[in-house]
Amino acid sequence: MTITLITVGKLKENYLKQAIKEYTKRLSRYCTLQIIEVPDEKTPDKPSHKEEEHIKEKEGNVILRKVKDTMYCIALDLNGQMLSSEDFSEKIKELQVSGKSKIAFVIGGSLGLSKQVLTRADTRISFSKMTFPHQLFRVMVLEQVYRGFRIIHGEPYHK
Repeated sequence: MTITLITVGKLKENYLKQAIKEYTKRLSRYCTLQIIEVPDEKTPDKPSHKEEEHIKEKEGNVILRKVKDTMYCIALDLNGQMLSSEDFSEKIKELQVSGKSKIAFVIGGSLGLSKQVLTRADTRISFSKMTFPHQLFRVMVLEQVYRGFRIIHGEPYHK
């Protein structure tokens, strides 16, 4: 199975880079992990709604070029379906069993994802109604994917 994390912006903080490195190592037992960073657009202070939509659209166009037709696309979206860790692992398992061996998780920039990306997504998932920094959220997604594989394989980790 190949897991692709498509995310807007560069990771800057060393502690987050270390966490990504650790989860990349842990996940190597279960899947091939690819992380694709797309550039974020400059956002002016107090942008208008129209400016925000334009920025999301520009970022979305770049994201969509990275989402291949063969990928099952999961958009991380505040308005998506909330799942427990067990349900999340079951979703990964169902995709494996059904032959969908390429999964793309898409994390938008600070303004979120464009309508076009949300439309392309096969599923939308929300981790919480809370807002998280999109750079930290990368670690959270990888941790949940790792937890999901541990649950699928009946291995200790999930409590």
